Amino acid sequence: MRFLTFSERDSAPRLGAETGDHIIDLTGLAAAEGIDLPDDLLTLIGSSAAGIDAVRDLLTERDSQTLRHHTRSRAEVSLHAPFRPGKIIGVGLNYRKHVEESSRTLDTDSSLPSRPVLFSKPGTAVTGPGSPILHDSRLTEQLDWECELAVVIGRTARHVAAEDAWNHIFGYSIINDISARDQRRSGQWFFSKGQDSYAPFGPVVVTRDEIARPMALNLSLRVNGELKQNSNTRNMLFTIPRLIADITSGITLEPGDVIATGSPAGVGAGFDPPQFLQPGDLVEATIESIGTLSNPVIAAGNTDAAAGLREGATL
Repeated sequence: MRFLTFSERDSAPRLGAETGDHIIDLTGLAAAEGIDLPDDLLTLIGSSAAGIDAVRDLLTERDSQTLRHHTRSRAEVSLHAPFRPGKIIGVGLNYRKHVEESSRTLDTDSSLPSRPVLFSKPGTAVTGPGSPILHDSRLTEQLDWECELAVVIGRTARHVAAEDAWNHIFGYSIINDISARDQRRSGQWFFSKGQDSYAPFGPVVVTRDEIARPMALNLSLRVNGELKQNSNTRNMLFTIPRLIADITSGITLEPGDVIATGSPAGVGAGFDPPQFLQPGDLVEATIESIGTLSNPVIAAGNTDAAAGLREGATL
């Protein structure tokens, strides 16, 4: 299934299921039918298989007229980030060509890492589809992009063996790991990766059963329509099971935690001369079988520009 969070006009965020170009209002449908269903995606993820089974029953046992009544077109709604994760664990240097470009332009080690390089992003960095990435010129002049496959954890995981890792995954989404490169160079990792709006997330979460080959997904990123990144998840140095096994050797992953699995080559710092995001840019991160996550860049403090965007795009 393809889950998302949306709102209509001034309504509160609601749980939805994407089907083609339409969205089924699961919150409204469940309420109308007297069905007990979590009304937000994070709670649904925490309910394990029972929540998914309840959604499937809700959709399969309703007649077509009832479903149509609770179906909206994409143009009628505003999308939010699917949910705010408890933890976002980022993975650095997880694509061979990105290791090379980083050693050349970001002063990192040229040798391939022997184990995953991990960092974190706070939940307050999360922003949704169509919501702005904030360019604060007081804090950075080197705002960069990184298209990454997001792995959404569905079961509590501690000391998980690689061969059992798939069973702890709820589904997959997209994260754009926005980075202030000059902050990292000055030693400020958290400000480099964790500022407000530095984790665009969405537009949907696709359940694990819908993506048969997560280690063979094309991913790309465009800025103002120009292709910057173009790779495939098969090029990861550390596979998804290896990442889960390594992380859970010392950190408990809980339902709704997200692993941002690393960026391929083609980041702005890797170009000659370097290319960085500026107010007015549009960033589009695309992953096969999931969709496209689009975000404009605006100057921090530009309240007029922010007000002109769709309301409710952040959580």
